[in-house]
Amino acid sequence: QLRLVESGGDLVQPGGSLRLSCAASGFTFDYYIVGWFRQAPGQEREGISCINSINGSTYYADSVKGRFTISRDNAKHTVYLQMNNLKPEDTAVYYCAVQYFGLTSVQDMCLNPPLSRRQGTQVTVSQ
Repeated sequence: QLRLVESGGDLVQPGGSLRLSCAASGFTFDYYIVGWFRQAPGQEREGISCINSINGSTYYADSVKGRFTISRDNAKHTVYLQMNNLKPEDTAVYYCAVQYFGLTSVQDMCLNPPLSRRQGTQVTVSQ
């Protein structure tokens, strides 16, 4: 059974850093594109970054380019999102999702944020 667990969210001051983790189990992790998404109250879901380990491709939303870095450790079945220079507008619930690499691309996946019924991990950027 496919399972994803997000962690690493916290309260941080503007300019600070956090690293989120998405731990996966129950499926062949290497063959899936993994994406990070976020949703703030009253706002649309947003695809932040997606990564494909088959071809090494990544995608970043313009809002986080140069500040966030996605990476994955296939041996640990985990994808990380390193977030630097955090801004108040980064405040949101962050969640990860996966899709089989043959069915989408990193850009398509990130531009079509899926619904998530999981709790995700809360990131709050505030003084």
